[in-house]
Amino acid sequence: MNKVVLVLTIIIALLSLAAGAAKVMQTPQEVEFLTGQGLNLNLIIAFGVFQILGGILLLVPKTKLIGSVISLIAFTASAILVFNSGNINFTLISIIPVFILLLLIYLDRIKN
Repeated sequence: MNKVVLVLTIIIALLSLAAGAAKVMQTPQEVEFLTGQGLNLNLIIAFGVFQILGGILLLVPKTKLIGSVISLIAFTASAILVFNSGNINFTLISIIPVFILLLLIYLDRIKN
């Protein structure tokens, strides 16, 4: 079980880092999508930094819980934005990290 949790943690952290980096680097698709959802460039960069912070904290054992919560907030916000765009299929994919993070938080709480 510990190996599965470790693998899921690493996958979610990398996903959070990649998603945040795409926003900070202002990739055209991210900027187009997020400005279409009402975010300006400063908010997009702040959102990206928030995601990167969550991914980094998720990888450090002492800060894993706070990293999980930050990443959960970021992935939930992303899923809501995708849902608001009307893309239901991608919304269903976007909520997978949310459920994985909820599981990781739950497992962390019952362990301690």
